[in-house]
Amino acid sequence: MSRFELKMPKLGESVQEATITKWMVAVGDTIEEDDNLLEIATDKVDSEIPSPVDGKIVEIFFAENALVPVGEVIALIETNEEADETVEPSKETAGNKETKDKENESVKTEQPADGSIDDINKSTGKFFSPLVKNIAKKENITADELTSIKGTGREGRVTKNDVLSYLDNRGSAKKPVVSTEKPVTAGGAVSVAAEKPLVSPSIAPGDEIIEMDRMRKIIAQYMVNSKRVSPHVTTMVEVDVTNVFLWRKRIKDEFEKREKTKLTFMPIFAEAVAKALRDFPMVNSQVDGERIILKQNVNVGIAVALPSGNLIVPVVKNADKLNLAGLGSEINRLAQAARNNKLNPDEITGGTFTITNFGSFQNVMGTPIINQPEVAILATGSIEKKPAVIESPTGDMIAIRHKMFLSLSYDHRVVDGMLGGMFLRKVADYLEQFDVNRTV
Repeated sequence: MSRFELKMPKLGESVQEATITKWMVAVGDTIEEDDNLLEIATDKVDSEIPSPVDGKIVEIFFAENALVPVGEVIALIETNEEADETVEPSKETAGNKETKDKENESVKTEQPADGSIDDINKSTGKFFSPLVKNIAKKENITADELTSIKGTGREGRVTKNDVLSYLDNRGSAKKPVVSTEKPVTAGGAVSVAAEKPLVSPSIAPGDEIIEMDRMRKIIAQYMVNSKRVSPHVTTMVEVDVTNVFLWRKRIKDEFEKREKTKLTFMPIFAEAVAKALRDFPMVNSQVDGERIILKQNVNVGIAVALPSGNLIVPVVKNADKLNLAGLGSEINRLAQAARNNKLNPDEITGGTFTITNFGSFQNVMGTPIINQPEVAILATGSIEKKPAVIESPTGDMIAIRHKMFLSLSYDHRVVDGMLGGMFLRKVADYLEQFDVNRTV
């Protein structure tokens, strides 16, 4: 018998703590691998945490609503596996104020047969359950081999069946390419607690006081941090999107019938942005102190309004490598998952540029706040019919055109006016030069 330490997982590159919103188990409950144990909420996403092992809950250290640092032990699970790591004594925590009388007890462990396998969780940053590691040691699977196995468990975790399947076809698995990219900080942004206003608000009889919910507090903190860290500049341009409008009108029914999803304007905007980011890679960057990090991948975040009125930004990974059908399907999938609170942590991290759509609320333009640690954000306004002067071989004429405003807010530490203006103009050019006869 051994005791497994269940630790608060790291759900995103900048996540340092999470709130336990609900325990689904109690001390004494028997659990199986992949059973959901608790729900947690971070400043990025809400998530259910599954059990990595079979066993029984013997101790829970934090109560619901406790804010817990990443990596902190939150529960102990007694398993039938041989112990392969030492369990630290229990500590008094904010969620459990009782004095622990077990601090002088220790759990005996066997000497590991393969140190590289024992240290694999720390050395790779991935989680492998004791059962998986024991099988690996028994079958002489190296650490490199184990990390090369594609996991089918939650969030890509390697399960017992994955290892057994690998053994059946041993030798065919390829080693993965390991990224050396380090997490990027928000350019010196710090956590900001609620600050006392410079001028206290007045409360009159009949005024209603509404407490901010958790997500609204996080959004408020992010917005204050972003304005404090980045010197914002906003540039605007009016774009003739008549070709885009007419093409979508012609193709949308066929697209929905074939792809089983609606064709909105957003994938067209995202495609133009992704192309322009390849043309101007400095806009596809992040700031880390006095370093500028040019991002290799073009990952476009799409701001989504939630039914609660709050906002979340799921990310379309490698947007420049997707065609319009792929962009449309992925954007709709992420938006639906966001509104149903079903986003995975990986789906809201790693963004390199963000688009927010003021036009969905019939607003003509706006000045958005940068989504840190990115250096720019694009706002799209509503599309309206307007009279415009059209040049032709026979002279100028006035015609009705479909027009909209694009607004680019950018971090003036990295993006100067020339670069910001050229990038925004390039996005506009891609939209204005859209092929009305294009197939999808």
